[in-house]
Amino acid sequence: VQLVESGGGSVQAGGSLRLSCAASEYAYCMGWFRQAPGKEREGVATIDRAGSTTYTDSVKGRFTISRGNVKNPLYLQMNSLEPEDTGIYYCAARDFTTCGIGRNFGRWGQGTQVTVSS
Repeated sequence: VQLVESGGGSVQAGGSLRLSCAASEYAYCMGWFRQAPGKEREGVATIDRAGSTTYTDSVKGRFTISRGNVKNPLYLQMNSLEPEDTGIYYCAARDFTTCGIGRNFGRWGQGTQVTVSS
């Protein structure tokens, strides 16, 4: 599965962005991860084929992960953005039937930069 993210950019705190992930195949489990400068990569949200989702606590109520069509199977709607949300956001795919931000993902995109200024 080849993954290509888009939709990143620079916004002020309180703003919104929508990330998209184009994929060559439709994976059972897909997710968004991010890496802030000087920090380890962390899971943001995941969604499985049945539509079940998981979110890291810091984005609950602000971010929404959803699945689209075969060519663009994954989105992340980010509202009420905070400077702490700044980082490179990665789309990832996992073929196993267990899904969650704590799981290992084998396929990754190149990432898209999100910058939130105060």
